[in-house]
Amino acid sequence: QVQLVEFGGGFAQPGGSLRLSCAASGSIFAIYDMNWYRQAPGNQRELVASITHGGTTTYDDSVKGRFTISRDNVKNTVYLQMNSLKPEDTAVYYCAGYISTGRITGTRLYWGQGTQVTVSS
Repeated sequence: QVQLVEFGGGFAQPGGSLRLSCAASGSIFAIYDMNWYRQAPGNQRELVASITHGGTTTYDDSVKGRFTISRDNVKNTVYLQMNSLKPEDTAVYYCAGYISTGRITGTRLYWGQGTQVTVSS
Protein backbone atom coordinates (compact mmCIF):
# COMPACT_ATOMS: atom_id res chain seq x y z
CA GLN A 1 0.00 0.00 0.00
CA VAL A 2 1.24 3.46 -0.91
CA GLN A 3 0.11 6.75 0.58
CA LEU A 4 0.80 10.31 -0.46
CA VAL A 5 0.13 12.97 2.16
CA GLU A 6 0.24 16.70 1.43
CA PHE A 7 1.11 19.44 3.90
CA GLY A 8 1.32 23.19 3.79
CA GLY A 9 -1.84 24.49 2.25
CA GLY A 10 -3.63 27.46 3.72
CA PHE A 11 -4.34 31.12 3.21
CA ALA A 12 -2.12 33.76 1.62
CA GLN A 13 -2.53 37.31 0.45
CA PRO A 14 -1.80 38.23 -3.17
CA GLY A 15 1.93 38.45 -3.63
CA GLY A 16 2.54 36.10 -0.76
CA SER A 17 4.10 32.67 -0.61
CA LEU A 18 3.23 29.16 0.47
CA ARG A 19 5.21 25.92 0.38
CA LEU A 20 3.51 22.60 -0.16
CA SER A 21 5.04 19.25 0.74
CA CYS A 22 3.98 15.77 -0.25
CA ALA A 23 5.45 12.71 1.42
CA ALA A 24 5.13 9.23 -0.04
CA SER A 25 5.15 6.21 2.27
CA GLY A 26 4.41 2.52 2.22
CA SER A 27 5.64 -0.36 0.08
CA ILE A 28 7.67 1.74 -2.33
CA PHE A 29 10.17 0.18 -4.69
CA ALA A 30 10.75 3.22 -6.89
CA ILE A 31 9.28 6.67 -7.48
CA TYR A 32 9.49 8.12 -10.95
CA ASP A 33 7.86 11.39 -12.07
CA MET A 34 6.09 13.37 -9.39
CA ASN A 35 3.53 16.03 -10.17
CA TRP A 36 1.45 18.75 -8.64
CA TYR A 37 -2.07 19.29 -9.95
CA ARG A 38 -4.73 21.77 -8.92
CA GLN A 39 -8.48 22.02 -9.28
CA ALA A 40 -10.46 25.19 -8.77
CA PRO A 41 -14.24 25.09 -8.24
CA GLY A 42 -16.00 24.46 -11.53
CA ASN A 43 -12.75 23.72 -13.34
CA GLN A 44 -11.04 20.56 -14.47
CA ARG A 45 -7.97 19.33 -12.64
CA GLU A 46 -4.88 20.76 -14.31
CA LEU A 47 -1.21 19.85 -14.19
CA VAL A 48 0.82 22.61 -12.57
CA ALA A 49 4.35 21.20 -12.36
CA SER A 50 6.27 17.96 -12.83
CA ILE A 51 9.68 16.68 -11.81
CA THR A 52 11.49 13.55 -12.93
CA HIS A 53 13.54 11.33 -10.63
CA GLY A 54 16.63 13.06 -11.97
CA GLY A 55 15.27 16.52 -11.27
CA THR A 56 14.12 17.75 -14.67
CA THR A 57 11.19 20.10 -14.19
CA THR A 58 8.31 21.34 -16.31
CA TYR A 59 5.68 23.96 -15.50
CA ASP A 60 2.37 25.18 -16.78
CA ASP A 61 2.74 28.61 -18.34
CA SER A 62 0.47 30.12 -15.68
CA VAL A 63 3.00 29.41 -12.91
CA LYS A 64 6.35 29.69 -14.67
CA GLY A 65 8.70 31.99 -12.82
CA ARG A 66 6.53 31.93 -9.70
CA PHE A 67 6.37 28.26 -8.63
CA THR A 68 9.27 25.88 -8.09
CA ILE A 69 8.93 22.12 -7.82
CA SER A 70 11.68 20.11 -6.13
CA ARG A 71 12.11 16.70 -4.55
CA ASP A 72 14.12 14.83 -1.98
CA ASN A 73 14.57 11.27 -3.19
CA VAL A 74 15.87 10.10 0.20
CA LYS A 75 12.78 11.37 1.99
CA ASN A 76 10.41 10.40 -0.85
CA THR A 77 9.05 13.93 -0.71
CA VAL A 78 8.14 16.47 -3.35
CA TYR A 79 7.75 20.19 -2.71
CA LEU A 80 6.02 23.09 -4.42
CA GLN A 81 7.29 26.55 -3.51
CA MET A 82 4.67 29.06 -4.56
CA ASN A 83 5.69 32.72 -4.72
CA SER A 84 3.95 35.85 -6.01
CA LEU A 85 0.62 34.16 -5.43
CA LYS A 86 -2.45 35.41 -7.28
CA PRO A 87 -6.14 34.97 -6.47
CA GLU A 88 -6.42 32.73 -9.54
CA ASP A 89 -4.03 30.29 -7.85
CA THR A 90 -6.82 29.46 -5.41
CA ALA A 91 -7.57 25.76 -5.73
CA VAL A 92 -7.20 22.37 -4.12
CA TYR A 93 -3.67 21.19 -4.85
CA TYR A 94 -2.96 17.49 -5.31
CA CYS A 95 0.33 15.70 -5.54
CA ALA A 96 0.60 12.59 -7.66
CA GLY A 97 3.47 10.21 -8.23
CA TYR A 98 4.26 7.35 -10.59
CA ILE A 99 5.29 4.68 -8.12
CA SER A 100 6.33 1.07 -8.40
CA THR A 101 5.75 -1.28 -5.47
CA GLY A 102 8.05 -4.04 -6.61
CA ARG A 103 10.58 -5.23 -9.17
CA ILE A 104 7.95 -7.13 -11.14
CA THR A 105 4.85 -5.11 -10.31
CA GLY A 106 3.66 -2.36 -12.56
CA THR A 107 3.92 1.36 -12.05
CA ARG A 108 0.79 3.34 -11.41
CA LEU A 109 -0.18 6.87 -10.54
CA TYR A 110 -0.95 7.44 -6.88
CA TRP A 111 -2.75 10.54 -5.60
CA GLY A 112 -2.69 12.51 -2.39
CA GLN A 113 -5.86 13.69 -0.69
CA GLY A 114 -5.41 17.34 -1.69
CA THR A 115 -4.77 20.51 0.25
CA GLN A 116 -6.64 23.80 -0.08
CA VAL A 117 -4.77 26.94 -1.11
CA THR A 118 -6.67 30.21 -0.89
CA VAL A 119 -5.23 33.50 -2.12
CA SER A 120 -7.26 36.54 -1.19
CA SER A 121 -6.91 40.03 0.19
